[in-house]
Amino acid sequence: MSLLSSIFGNNKKSEKEIKEQSQNKNFEVLKYDGIRARNIKQLPYAIKCFEEALSIKEDIETMLLLASSYIQTGEIEKARNTYNVIIEKEPEKLEYILSAAGICFMQEDYSSMNKLCQKALTLDNKNKSAYYLSAKAEKGLKNYLQAIVMLTKAISEDENFNEAYLLRAEVLWEMHQANEALEDLNTILNKEEDNEEALVLKGEILAVVGNSKEANECMDKVISINPFNEKSYIIKANILLNTKDFDKAIEIYNEAIELSPENAKLYQERGRVKLLMEDKEGSMADLKKSIELNPESENMISGNYNNFSQEHKAGIF
Repeated sequence: MSLLSSIFGNNKKSEKEIKEQSQNKNFEVLKYDGIRARNIKQLPYAIKCFEEALSIKEDIETMLLLASSYIQTGEIEKARNTYNVIIEKEPEKLEYILSAAGICFMQEDYSSMNKLCQKALTLDNKNKSAYYLSAKAEKGLKNYLQAIVMLTKAISEDENFNEAYLLRAEVLWEMHQANEALEDLNTILNKEEDNEEALVLKGEILAVVGNSKEANECMDKVISINPFNEKSYIIKANILLNTKDFDKAIEIYNEAIELSPENAKLYQERGRVKLLMEDKEGSMADLKKSIELNPESENMISGNYNNFSQEHKAGIF
């Protein structure tokens, strides 16, 4: 009997092992088929493979691949739910918490984003990325002073953290603190003179405070770095509009549109200048082209278009 029991017992164990081996093999095949599909941009198939693999076995690496694929296909809520599961399994893994915070930022869920950042900071109170993401959340919540505090802490952890200087400059500018914002931007540009974002924001601030010459120099430098930078042309044109130099403003937009003929915003802005010049036909043609290129902008355009002439007559930049 003991011999028979031993034989049957071994057979049962062997069947279990065979089943586990089969499941592991299926899991590996699905996972690596998913990776190959993802590498060649076959994302729907990759997602299906990862989901099937996870139905066999929970695996953090596969969950991360699935979440990334969800993000690439715009399924942000599914990516967030996947990260929630990952964090439940690895609650002290800082990188997963910060990735989840980044997903909350995509969803503009700034409160949840900030909670995740605070959780990260309880794990590591010197993590510059956690302070930076917390500041982005605070900015989204319009808690500007707290955003400044978080960014200052991030910079104290890394004095070369240019992204933090730039974000602090943006927040300071929203608070109408032009001089302080310019200080941060100059800190960036002293180390990285071709920083496109810093140059654009500096030019925007200088234009508003009346330093048109230096603002134009900043925008010219931006255009030399990136001729397709939409905002640089708009700032240059707006400087000209403040002096009612409509013809030169039109020239700026003509140049920009020649380079970017599919840019709806540029047609919209040129149409507004034409309206100021009382070229109603030309203005409406540009407006129509703008809506053709970006139909979603129609409501915004119609809501703002009628106010444009009065804004500039009042000297609003």
